[in-house]
Amino acid sequence: MKVEQIYTGCLAHAAYYIENNGEAAFFDPLREVQPYLDRAKKDNAKIKYVFETHFHADFVSGHLDLQKKANAKIVFGPGAKPNYEAIIAKDQQIFKVGNYQVKVIHTPGHTMESTTYLLIDENGKEHGIITGDTLFIGDVGRPDLAQHVVSDLTEEKLAGHLYDSLRNKIMPLADHLIVYPNHGAGSACGKKMSKETTDTLGNQKKTNYALRADMTKEEFIKELLEGLTNPPGYFPKNVLMNIKGYESFDEVKKKAENPLTPNEFEAMANASQALILDTRSAEDFSKGFIPNSINIGLDGNFAPWVGEMIPDINQEILLITEKGKEEEAIIRLSRVGYDHTIGYLKDGFESWLTSGKDIEKTERISAGEFEKIYAENDLKLIDVRKKSEFDAEHVVGSINIPLNSLNTHLAELPKEAPFIIFCAGGYRSMIASSILKSRGWDNFKDVIGGFKAIKNTTVKTSEYVCPTTLL
Repeated sequence: MKVEQIYTGCLAHAAYYIENNGEAAFFDPLREVQPYLDRAKKDNAKIKYVFETHFHADFVSGHLDLQKKANAKIVFGPGAKPNYEAIIAKDQQIFKVGNYQVKVIHTPGHTMESTTYLLIDENGKEHGIITGDTLFIGDVGRPDLAQHVVSDLTEEKLAGHLYDSLRNKIMPLADHLIVYPNHGAGSACGKKMSKETTDTLGNQKKTNYALRADMTKEEFIKELLEGLTNPPGYFPKNVLMNIKGYESFDEVKKKAENPLTPNEFEAMANASQALILDTRSAEDFSKGFIPNSINIGLDGNFAPWVGEMIPDINQEILLITEKGKEEEAIIRLSRVGYDHTIGYLKDGFESWLTSGKDIEKTERISAGEFEKIYAENDLKLIDVRKKSEFDAEHVVGSINIPLNSLNTHLAELPKEAPFIIFCAGGYRSMIASSILKSRGWDNFKDVIGGFKAIKNTTVKTSEYVCPTTLL
């Protein structure tokens, strides 16, 4: 059976494409749909359906633009209530794509409309299951996301539904079926997903903690909810966009593709409430940047960190990118619903330098310099990694303020006394540094290479949570 996984690493996201006898379907597509249109065109196939496994929280789906551009029908599982035209399928309903069959299996738990699609080939043989966020490789979907949108749901209730769905709908299926999940390792939609992005259902029954045959519902709920951190703040906003609908990506892109000279860029920044978002690398940003700009590098988990650190999804944004990276930044912002980019600096930061306008810099030190300072001074050390990373191992005497909590813990950072900030490798600490600089902090240094580089020095580390941990 012809099934293609289309994986996007920066979101740890998998969409799927099937095609048979001139008809095609996509499952859980991303916002920019041209690559999907091109893929179907390559097979000279008509896109008949766009299947959605649920209302996604971590990205804005491309189903509406595919509906418009390809005249495809959108399909949701039972209980879905979108504010636009869609087929709301019944449990066990079968859809035909050429000579293939797609069977609807309602699997509530991650969300109440969550649905798994069983793929059946042209010979009537069951091939695989597209599971959305119901079943991952090594994990299952977290059950605490829908409650942030639907108030009468609790994570315990959803976890109970998920237990029943897995036991009654998924585990009875044949072991040879290939599991095609919506996400892999790095997604915030689960806790311990594997780096592998497909597996057989039989192997998952043996290795996935959530599919243990002897597990009671109470045990399942306890294990599933244990250790869950708060979901990223943009998740509920993306869910609502996927339910209510959104502006076409073409329109979003058209507004954003507005090249501005340094003078025009400066004037627009002064005349608006736009946030200046610099997407260059941490190294390049540290050497010089426009005052009050925030650095979130395209070379990392750009879209999720935008969603974490820019609380207003309707925030107007002015972009600074490496030359030629403007479109990529616009696309990746739109994937998580940040649709209000109003322009970008033409010819990149070099044009700002050439204009002679003011710039700022951040001070960085090597791990070797940090080692010397650590031995000779009693400076405050701020580790902006996740709490789980900090708990696993950290510099003795450091304080943990996870990056996504920085804005609510600024009072703990001294404005006069010097301090040092670091993360795992330098990406997150530069985001933090740019935020601090924009808020008036100056007397701090960022460690190049972060904790990974520090570990190669004689600086003392500990695997125990020190009492100075804030969160």
